[in-house]
Amino acid sequence: MASVIKKHSISSELAQKMVDAAVAKAKAIGVSENVAILDDGGNLKAFGRMDGAPILSIEMAQNKAYTALFGVSTQDFFNFIQGDPSLLAGIPTLARVAAWGGGFPIKFDGEVVGAIGLSGAPTVENDIDCARAALALVPDALSAE
Repeated sequence: MASVIKKHSISSELAQKMVDAAVAKAKAIGVSENVAILDDGGNLKAFGRMDGAPILSIEMAQNKAYTALFGVSTQDFFNFIQGDPSLLAGIPTLARVAAWGGGFPIKFDGEVVGAIGLSGAPTVENDIDCARAALALVPDALSAE
């Protein structure tokens, strides 16, 4: 049927394992995180909120993941828009878009199958480190970063 396409999406099992890996990394470095995994359509697939993670960061983690569905990390997305005043002014006004580090696409064979977003730690670098620990579970996920 020509009007139907086949796509791939992250499984709930992998999504939960990624949350667990990010939380383990956060514990190891002594920070509290909110970890959101979205499927390829931007729907919440798995989530973890560590004790002490800020409540406002729940939405931030989900927004970072949503933004990463563009296919690039949120840090790379910020680096792209910062040189264009119109993008820098307009993009942050869009709902669910977060242009700071801590969000990454989850890719399989080059296809975006979901995204991860972390927020709550004292620094963006902490968010990125914890996300990378989760992405290590996905073969070749970090090869493009």
